[in-house]
Amino acid sequence: MRLQSDIQITVKNTIIGGPEFLICIPLLASERSDLFKEAAVIKSSDPDLVEWRIDNYCDVQDINNSLGALAKLRIQFIDTPLIFTCRIHSEGGLKKLNDDQRQCLLTEAIASGNLDIVDIELRNDASFVQSIMKAAKNASVQVILSYHNFEMTPDETFIFDTLLKAQDLGADIAKVAVMPKEHHDVLALLNATLKARQQGLKIPAITMSMGPQGRLTRMVGGLFGSDITFASATTPSAPGQLPIEILRQAMAALYR
Repeated sequence: MRLQSDIQITVKNTIIGGPEFLICIPLLASERSDLFKEAAVIKSSDPDLVEWRIDNYCDVQDINNSLGALAKLRIQFIDTPLIFTCRIHSEGGLKKLNDDQRQCLLTEAIASGNLDIVDIELRNDASFVQSIMKAAKNASVQVILSYHNFEMTPDETFIFDTLLKAQDLGADIAKVAVMPKEHHDVLALLNATLKARQQGLKIPAITMSMGPQGRLTRMVGGLFGSDITFASATTPSAPGQLPIEILRQAMAALYR
């Protein structure tokens, strides 16, 4: 029996934080001509959620183009929760946009009604975070407040505090993704997740250790209090992501 979130969110009939450890696949195509082909491949894999990493889209700076592509993706994934992410460059964003560009894009995308969840980083200025969260609340869009570290794994206390900070700031989902340097870093991520779930974290969470050493967390995270894991159907969006078929096989053995 996996640990469930006290507060559960239902999006498109998908329960986040409930009995199932959910799988999300990121959509990473750069060219518009490839975007919908990749989306079709992802749809055929039948993930629980889909994330559009628009920070890798070639026309990300063209808001009208981006919103038009988002509208078409909404049609393709009409019954699947759609996460919209324009990752900040300092946390792995694939194209560098300034704060005003990112804020405008995120706000317009939220207002379009064509996404269900938006991911914003805790690293952003407080005013930036508050403005996006206000827009999301007005549009009934769920908010992931996230922290990514591709260099190392902070200590357990930092991870624990970061998850609780996201909750305190009003996040609907808290996310932490870190890079291990040693095997004990993987255990630190899992232990911090477990402690947070047992000691005050009531909202759904996404936690993972990246890279080859961290692959274990993508499979077992749901046993320690994480609610969503990420897999690939085509191109991984982060080091250590497993193909969805392999991840499903592992999870079938773990979550019976």
